[in-house]
Amino acid sequence: MNERCGRSHRAGLIPSPSSIALKETAEGDEVKIIDFGSFLLPITLGRQIATLFQVNKEVIFEVLRAVKYPGFSRDIVSFGLVRDVHVDENGDASIDLSLNTTDPKIPVQIKRAVEQATDQIEGLRRTVVRVTVAPAKSASTASHGGPPGPKKIPGVAHTIAIASGKGGVGKSTFAVNLACSLSDLLTRNGRPGSIGIMDCDIYGPSVPLMIGINDRPDVKDDMIHPLENFGVRVMSMGFLLDEDTPVVWRGPMVARTIAQFVENVAWGDLDVLVVDLPPGTGDAQLSLVQTLAVDGAIIITTPQTASENVARRGAAMFAKVNVPLIGVAENMSFFDDPASGHRTYVFGRGGGERIAAALGTRLLGTVPLVPEIREGGDHGIPVVIGSPNGSAGSAFRAVAKKVLESIA
Repeated sequence: MNERCGRSHRAGLIPSPSSIALKETAEGDEVKIIDFGSFLLPITLGRQIATLFQVNKEVIFEVLRAVKYPGFSRDIVSFGLVRDVHVDENGDASIDLSLNTTDPKIPVQIKRAVEQATDQIEGLRRTVVRVTVAPAKSASTASHGGPPGPKKIPGVAHTIAIASGKGGVGKSTFAVNLACSLSDLLTRNGRPGSIGIMDCDIYGPSVPLMIGINDRPDVKDDMIHPLENFGVRVMSMGFLLDEDTPVVWRGPMVARTIAQFVENVAWGDLDVLVVDLPPGTGDAQLSLVQTLAVDGAIIITTPQTASENVARRGAAMFAKVNVPLIGVAENMSFFDDPASGHRTYVFGRGGGERIAAALGTRLLGTVPLVPEIREGGDHGIPVVIGSPNGSAGSAFRAVAKKVLESIA
């Protein structure tokens, strides 16, 4: 045997093999000689099987975490699609996957990706991948994979997501003013206190400031009771953090928080729950549509080209998970000079209309750029409350009427 064979090494510092050779012993068993550069290590194969790296479930799960769900940046393990993994003593593995999808291409693509990934595992002889597919029940509750499926919150009639492809377009401002407008309209129709806001912008929760709530919610019987102002029930990460505390969380923590907002908040009976999503198409957005049955989404944009492009990408995510678009709303559409009455299109013109046309949906409305919106947000009095008959208040109320019509 090569003199390097007896050289000691510390666990966890074994380098990758540079060459592998097979030799036959007098007993007829094969001996695999693995050359690690610093030493040679013989491993006898055949009747007495021994492996240098024992393949187990943890090894396979780690490899599967590199398999992404088609069209998403998230992997099939974090989506909860891997139901069982088994490895026997002969190095044969079986992997059971469970999907909830209406797209026949998805199971085939995932099965092929899993087979290709596990083929690279040293010591794994063969892999059998079994895929169980449960078709989505309806367009409003369908998903392309993940946990057992999104579900409705008991007592909540309709759930609407407010989303944008990028930050800085006034999405949270829009969500708060839409919720307050919906509350006012329903109160006039004899249904007060039937609107809620779920602030899922985990990293930058601004809804509490904009709606004028500075308190912590009560917990009774393991359920969080949302706070309320202007007839709107509100739950936000901002209620649970100190003002200067940053949220430094990875995806799983964000997913668990959103699940708690869905399952452990006593929302009560609501006609509409408005969900303020963070910008983009990351873990928070995916976690929401995998956990909560969303009836429709509103895409918020501003007129300029940069917002148009990212808004289209944000809308594409909802199409992938079968969430219909209610429409597009354009913020900061124009500025009317109060002195001269001259209208200026500060950020360009027509972006909302172009996005709506490209997405096959409608433009719900345009909201002007006025100081009253910013002032209302800073002081916790939304513009639809502080200046309901102004240009901005009227614009939000017009959008709210169209939203109610679309879900009636």
